[in-house]
Amino acid sequence: MNTLLSETDLSNELKAVFDAQRQYAPQMALTTVDQRIERIRRIQTWVKDHEADIQRVMYEDFRKPAAEVLIGELLALQAEIKHTIRHLAHWMKPQRLPTPLSLVGTKSSLHHEPKGSVLIMAPWNYPFVLSIRPLISAIAAGNVVMLKPSELTPHTAGLIRQMITDLFPVKEVAVFEGNETIAQALLELPFNHIFFTGSPAVGRIVMTAAAKHLASVTLELGGKSPAIVDESATIKQAAGQLAWGKCLNNGQTCIAPDYLLVHESIKEPFMQAFREALTSMYSPDGKPVEQSDSYARIVNSKHFQRLRGLLDDAVEKGATVTVGGKMNADQHFMEPTVLENVRDDMRIMQDEIFGPILPVLSYATLDQAIQIINQREKPLALYIHSHNRKNTQYILDRTSAGDTVINDTLLQFGNVELPFGGVNNSGLGKSNGFFSFQEFSNQRGVMQRDFGTMKFLYPPYTDRVKKLISLVVKYL
Repeated sequence: MNTLLSETDLSNELKAVFDAQRQYAPQMALTTVDQRIERIRRIQTWVKDHEADIQRVMYEDFRKPAAEVLIGELLALQAEIKHTIRHLAHWMKPQRLPTPLSLVGTKSSLHHEPKGSVLIMAPWNYPFVLSIRPLISAIAAGNVVMLKPSELTPHTAGLIRQMITDLFPVKEVAVFEGNETIAQALLELPFNHIFFTGSPAVGRIVMTAAAKHLASVTLELGGKSPAIVDESATIKQAAGQLAWGKCLNNGQTCIAPDYLLVHESIKEPFMQAFREALTSMYSPDGKPVEQSDSYARIVNSKHFQRLRGLLDDAVEKGATVTVGGKMNADQHFMEPTVLENVRDDMRIMQDEIFGPILPVLSYATLDQAIQIINQREKPLALYIHSHNRKNTQYILDRTSAGDTVINDTLLQFGNVELPFGGVNNSGLGKSNGFFSFQEFSNQRGVMQRDFGTMKFLYPPYTDRVKKLISLVVKYL
């Protein structure tokens, strides 16, 4: 089906597909473990056969290096597929629950049933994995799906549409390309669940639209994820991990370190190690970073200008560029850039950066660092670089974040056993493995009486019945 819709027939065509999927949803819900796994294997095979195409379209969209497509997109996707195939039978099996003494004669179980009609709205920064990974979980849970990839990465969106058209009938999975007009029209439909990945600002729009239909939502958002480097950290290792975490995908990663808090006693050696790490990764032969084939680009001119505006605002207010700062607007190129002497009144300390600019602050006590973190919205990720267990626990006890990684960066997304997601402004709900399966499922409680009755507590409430009720309340 051609899902490139004109605005004139947009509403009718979207509704037609939605209605067809909703009609088919009860049949999809009855699919067996093997039938769902077969659908997931279709995707697995297609991805394997089209790996070069996936790398090509992302290079066309924003010069994402082939290695970063493998690391950031396909590695996590294949891990999710294999994990889901391995465990789906167990996930779908009803789970026996304990029976309290007061309900003797009954048994209870937990069943995961599909939510039904699902909308997945994917972002542009990791356009393939953040489209297909939630799709895997939605299919595993037995849902029908309408998927909207980002219009900011059109080559990738087109390949996703080709893949889904090759693999699924429209009544099961349908892809719709297009701008915010498509997104708004989709949000008018009464989906049972919406899975959105993007900014907190758009997340609020999605949640408002979902509320009209009392649809559940999974919101994977973002925010300003901090990184703390204390005096016990292995400086060279921490510097390399943070440089990689910040510059992967040109900083356009929702869990990238957004600002850095370094203990004042190690700031200078850390900054030197950070410079050396950047050089070893993006300029090992002495050539400019702009010539590196390991460094992506900002996705488009709008986002490039937004980043330039954040940098200019900070410098005008007294911040100092101590690393990088070179730009090429024609190529949407921005060198890895470090800012020092930053203050809270600068926009770069208020907005999520989503680019290769790293503000660095120093602190004298952990309480100072924690105060800086807690005066902001709860982040999607918190990174702690420390070999002092007391310091690490002190930070964990006094902060809140979607996930926390100690002595590394970005790894949480790749662990299918770990819940991934934010808290409040940085997101609602969790993904990865079983947690994604749960997001796309209704957890249905089922209770069955095998023997006995509660008739002895029925009205009329005589003195004897009231005494029995009192005994039940008191002892059971």
